[in-house]
Formats: sequence, C-alpha cells, structure tokens
Amino acid sequence: MASQGEFAGRTCVVTGSASGIGAATAALLRERGAKVIGCDLDNAEVRADLSTPSGRQSLVDQVSEYGPIDAVLAIAGGGKTGLLETNYFGAVATLNGLRPLLTQSPAPRAVAVSSTSSLAPADERIMQACLAGDEATAVAYLAADPAAGGATGGYGIAKRALNRWVRTVAPTAEWAGAGIALNVVASGVVDTPAAAWIFADDEVRRAVETAAPQPFGGFPGRPEWVAELICWLAGEGNRFVTGQIIFADGGSEAVVLGDHHWR
Repeated sequence: MASQGEFAGRTCVVTGSASGIGAATAALLRERGAKVIGCDLDNAEVRADLSTPSGRQSLVDQVSEYGPIDAVLAIAGGGKTGLLETNYFGAVATLNGLRPLLTQSPAPRAVAVSSTSSLAPADERIMQACLAGDEATAVAYLAADPAAGGATGGYGIAKRALNRWVRTVAPTAEWAGAGIALNVVASGVVDTPAAAWIFADDEVRRAVETAAPQPFGGFPGRPEWVAELICWLAGEGNRFVTGQIIFADGGSEAVVLGDHHWR
C-alpha cells in the first residue's frame, strides 16, 4: 500500500489536471505529500493551451518560475479537435521543454498518458510527420483525409506516435543517461468527461466495448485506477523501469493482441 508521505518533498507537474485521469493523479499525489503544479486550460496553477506552439511555450515558461521539479506527468489530451496538436505535439513539447528542470532532481521521472486507441492501424505518412516534428504537414495530411485514422481517427494516430517517440528517446543519453525514467501509461476506456460521448449513446458504448473489451475491472474503468500506476512510475520507488508502454486497460490490449509480441 502506498505511504501517505511517499511524495513528501517532491514537486510534480501534471497536465490535464482539471479533470479525468489528470485530476485523479493530482489528487493522489497531493494526498501522498507532493507539491503539485497543475496545468490545464482553466482551474489550474498554470493555464495554457497545449494545442498551440505559443501555449506550449507558455506552459514551460510558467512552470520554470517554480524552480526545479521532480516529475512531469503529461496527461492532457482527448478532445474532438486539435487531436494531433494536443495529444502528440503538446505532450512531446511538455516533456522536452521541462526536461532541463528534471535534471536538477535526485530522482527525476516522466510519464506520458496514451490509450488503447494506439493499437489501431495508423496512417504511416502522418506518423512519420509527427515523429519528424513536422506539425504542419501532419495536420494537413489528417485534414485532407479525416478517415486516415480509421475508427480511432487522429486521436489513435497521435497516441501511437507518442508511444513510438517515448520508445525511441527513453534509452538515450538525454533521458536514461541523465537518470530520468520516461514511460507511457496507455489507458483503457475510463469514466471521464472526455469519454462521455461513448456512454451517451448505447450503440456507441456497445461498439467500443466490443472492440476493446475490459475483462478485468469492467467497462468503463475508474480514473483513479490509472492514476495509481502513473504515481508509482513517477515515484522514487521506480528505479529500473523506463521506455515502457504499460497498458492500464482491464486486459484490453491482451485480448486484442494476444501473444503477438512473443511469437
């Protein structure tokens, strides 16, 4: 069981802190003694829009005023618009922009939140544009072909690109070499405001649950269940885990992929 004071003395930045998984994570961290710098569009210590370059820079500038930090939890995402802009480019800009502040911590940690939507096939042109940092081209490709992401759309593409980015950079000198653990928590469908559209229509709910069943924990899950894993990865107790995409999804990824990775 987590100790109430296990995060005492640690400063954690949480994006998307006003609702959903971000709010649940911020609450758990505060309960466990952390100083939390919440970031969101409203109702947060730092107000910034991660769908724009200027908003991303504003977030970095505002957080920098607080001084050194111990963990960055890039949770902000979702939405019906700005899917690539917020879910990929906003998350990467947050992690890269705040990395210098992490290097001053004795136990720096970073976590990005992805989704089981990242398991869906993705348009490779858009993926490569994301990974190359070419936001204008990636957005233009998606605008020209909104069906490119299939059932999960631009959201799934953004989350898949985020997974690939973390897998690429986590073992490098800038991250692992600097003692910074960088991981991804890929969430299943949980009961958050961003997912409300799924539960508002019985047909949509059945379709999503059929495509991504969650045999352990049920459908939908709870944001605090995902937050527990995020908090562990962000803590000093994580001394040996980095570069991992960990699915907190009630078993959905295991159902969808089976033993594919181990054949």
